[in-house]
Amino acid sequence: MTTSINKSFFDLHITGLGYLNRIREVKPKKGDAFLACDIAALNGPSDDVAYVRFDTRVSGFEAQHLVRRCIQAVDAEKKVMIGFRLGDLWTDTFTYSKGKRAGEQGVSLKARLLFVSWIKVDGQLVYKAEPKPTDADDRDARNTDVPAASAEPQAAASEPARPAAEAADEAAADAPALGVAESF
Repeated sequence: MTTSINKSFFDLHITGLGYLNRIREVKPKKGDAFLACDIAALNGPSDDVAYVRFDTRVSGFEAQHLVRRCIQAVDAEKKVMIGFRLGDLWTDTFTYSKGKRAGEQGVSLKARLLFVSWIKVDGQLVYKAEPKPTDADDRDARNTDVPAASAEPQAAASEPARPAAEAADEAAADAPALGVAESF
């Protein structure tokens, strides 16, 4: 008789937005090479923003693909802002070797970049992740007792009434951004 022990984990994720910097391939002496980048995450009130720097290891195929596509823009010193989710946060202490803080101890926040939700280059949206279906969406799709038409009036009733011209202006404003996002 074999018994299997299932481990469970508690995830701590950090979500935010910030500027992408220092995209690089790291080749450690031991182990496999990996993609890394720095994120200067925005924090605090919008009129007095502070930045928190994360040194991240890019995890996952999709995140790696998206970060690699940003290398040229970052190297050209364009402002590349991303929406992100980080995991496995830890601190790393080091000693400054150069500059006016040479010899002093420093602390670096390290994490894994798990997910990129959107990317803007110089303020222009170039990528937006597709929303993933939730469990509630799956239940709605399987529920055949309620006709599909009855869900539409509820959605319309929950939205405040807007003039048609305002809705058309909003749709037109979104159209160029989506075209750019698809071309990225």
